[in-house]
Amino acid sequence: MNSFVEELKWRGMLHNIMPGTEEQLSKELTSAYVGIDPTADSLHIGHLVGVMMLRHLQRFGHRPIALLGGATGMIGDPSMKSAERKLLDIETLRHNQEAIGRQLARFLDFDSHLPNAAKLVNNYDWMSEWRFLDFIREIGKHITVNYMMAKDSVKKRIDGQDGAGLSFTEFSYQLLQGYDFLYLYRNEGCRLQMGGSDQWGNITTGTELIRRIDGGEAFAITCPLITKADGGKFGKTEKGNIWLDRHYTSPYTFYQFWLNVSDDDAVRYIKIFTFLSKEEIETLTEEHTQAPHKRILQRKLAEEMTILVHSEEDYKAAVEASEILFGNGTAEALKNLPEELLLAVMEGVPQFTITREAFVASSKMIDICTELAPIFPSKGELRKLIKSGGVSLNKEKVGDTELLLGDEYLIAGRYLLVQKGKKQYYLLTVQ
Repeated sequence: MNSFVEELKWRGMLHNIMPGTEEQLSKELTSAYVGIDPTADSLHIGHLVGVMMLRHLQRFGHRPIALLGGATGMIGDPSMKSAERKLLDIETLRHNQEAIGRQLARFLDFDSHLPNAAKLVNNYDWMSEWRFLDFIREIGKHITVNYMMAKDSVKKRIDGQDGAGLSFTEFSYQLLQGYDFLYLYRNEGCRLQMGGSDQWGNITTGTELIRRIDGGEAFAITCPLITKADGGKFGKTEKGNIWLDRHYTSPYTFYQFWLNVSDDDAVRYIKIFTFLSKEEIETLTEEHTQAPHKRILQRKLAEEMTILVHSEEDYKAAVEASEILFGNGTAEALKNLPEELLLAVMEGVPQFTITREAFVASSKMIDICTELAPIFPSKGELRKLIKSGGVSLNKEKVGDTELLLGDEYLIAGRYLLVQKGKKQYYLLTVQ
C-alpha cells in the first residue's frame, strides 16, 4: 500500500506532501478524501486529476472518499480566483450532486464489499445542522485571523489589483473546509486530504483543526495544477470547458481534444490521465519519439480517455467519424453516421442553410453551390473543378457538371457534404 506515493511521483502528480504521510500510508489502510464543489451538473477535465488520485489510492488498497461540497459550493472557494463565484440554491446543488455522483462511479468502486470501498459524502449533510453562533464559538475560536490571513489564497485576493477584495463569505471558506476534514476524521477515520496545489492552505487548516481540537494527526498531499506546454489553461477551448457529460461535450469532441494535444503535453498527460503501466508508457513514448508524425501518444491518450469517460462504442464511433474528414472515410460510413455525431464532426466546417423550396426549385448542384450557398465563386470555376476531379459530394467524386440533386442525396434527410480539393469541406443544411 505504501507504493501509492511512488506512483504519484513517477506520474508527475505529486506537488507537496506533509511529513509523515508516507509512513501513515505504509502502516495501515488509510481513508483519504478529495473535495469537489458541485457548481455545475458535470465534472470537467480540470477535475480529473483529483479523481485520478482517488482512483490510484483505491488501486493501492486504500479507501477513497469523494466529498461533494453542497455547503461550501454555496459559498465558493477564493483560492486563486480573481472574483467571487455565483452562489447556487439548494435545488440546483442537489441536482448537480446527483449528476456528479453518477460520473464518479465510472472511476471509483463504490459497490465493493472490501474495506476500501469508495464512499460519496456531501458536506451539506453536516454543515446544515450547525447554527452560526455555535459554529464560530466551537470551531472558529481555534483558528486565528492571523493564521487565515497568512494563506496565499487569501493574500492574493486582498492584494489584488482590481480592488474587489475578499468578502467575509469567501474568507470563511477555509474554516468550513477545515471543519470538513475534522468531521471526516471523527466520523470516517479519514487521515488524509488530497487536492490541487492551490488547496494547500485550505487543507493544512484542516490538519491544524484536527491537531488543536482533537489532538489528532492528519496529513496532506497536493498535485501540481495542470497547464498546457504553451502556458494556456488546461481543459479550456474557445468554446469553454471540456466536460465529461456528453450533452455539453460530445464524445467526438472529447476524443478530438485529446487527439490534438501537443507532443509535450501528450508526454505528461498520458501519465496523469491514464492507468497504463510505466513500462507501457515508456514504450509508447519511445515509439512516438521515433515517429512523432504518427501521433502515437495522442492516439493512445484519446483512446484511453474516451473509453474511460464514455465507452468503447463511443471511441470507435469517434475514430470512424474522424476518418470522414481526416482520413479515407467512405460515402457509406458518412451516410450511417447518427445525426448528432455528424453535426459534432462538422462543428468546425463552414456551413450554409437553404430552404427546402429553394433546394427543390434549383435542383442543379451547380446552382445550389454558387447561388444558394456561395461555396464556389462562379459556375465556371465549379465546372472546371468538377472536370478535373476536384469536387466531391457526400464523399463521392462528382463527374457530371449538370448533376441534379434530389432527396436521395440528403444525409439524414437534410444534409449535403461538399468537398473542394482534399481538405476543404462545406456542410449544407436543407430545412
